[in-house]
Amino acid sequence: MNEQVMSTGPLSAGSLKTWFLELRPQFLLLAVVLVPIGTAVAWHQGSFNLIYFLLAWVGTVLAHISVNVLNDYFDHQSRLDFHTQRTPFSGGSGILTAGLLEPTKVYILGGASLFLAALIAVYFMTIRGWGLLPIVLMGGLAAYFYTPFFSRWYVGELLAGLGLGTLVVLGAYFVQMGGYSWEAFVVALPPGFLTANLLLLNEFPDLEADRKAGRRNLVMALDTKKASWLYAALVMATYLCIVLGVAFHWMPLLALVGLLTLPVAFKAVQGALQHHDDIPKLIPALGANVITILGTDLLLTVGYVLATLLRL
Repeated sequence: MNEQVMSTGPLSAGSLKTWFLELRPQFLLLAVVLVPIGTAVAWHQGSFNLIYFLLAWVGTVLAHISVNVLNDYFDHQSRLDFHTQRTPFSGGSGILTAGLLEPTKVYILGGASLFLAALIAVYFMTIRGWGLLPIVLMGGLAAYFYTPFFSRWYVGELLAGLGLGTLVVLGAYFVQMGGYSWEAFVVALPPGFLTANLLLLNEFPDLEADRKAGRRNLVMALDTKKASWLYAALVMATYLCIVLGVAFHWMPLLALVGLLTLPVAFKAVQGALQHHDDIPKLIPALGANVITILGTDLLLTVGYVLATLLRL
């Protein structure tokens, strides 16, 4: 049994705890913090429906569960997870490689989660408008085909940033407003950069395993040193979007609270640049990256909520 599974304590094949861990719940926090961003922007513009918000939240979490579970399934089928150098932030759950669940049942779980998310999306399209369709189609295709197809064409990072970043924020905004705005688009950019960076940095430990499995990503295309500079550039782009958004009055002044994660982001960038080729020493940077992503997304929501309550 691999270290990642062992670290969770004793697991039995097919137990509820094993199924729960197969969802990779620690990564689902990303879906939890994304939907409130788009919702908060809509509330600041005068529209908020609690039922729509909660339903969009459920749908996004279901879609993210599908991404996690199908990724685990396809990586098991390709044998990639038998070669990964696992860290607390990358390398899969290890549950399928340990033989604790049947791969077919895991695939069914991933497909069922995506189907339920699609039903919620169809409901929103019928009551809020078919302008949501492009987001649903792009998100659904990225969720299902990312591992078996898109991860082999140097677009994985882009699709991750869209599917679990920009598109979620825009979708959450749309279900509240029934349309889009330039402000929502600007606010949706930082979460997109951050999620793309989540995948980018997590690819460093998996480089050789990904290569053996036939994947093609930006870390392979650039090498880890150049990829670490790309990571730094995307971090800079994240904060620059917030600063420019406020400077040009596309976002309220209190959106600047998103900059409070800068010290943690600096540690992540410093670690990536210094230890891009030393995985054990890179692990603290992987952790700082997760904190930067979740913290910045959360603080953007906080900024908008405060601006709404203070009528700023």
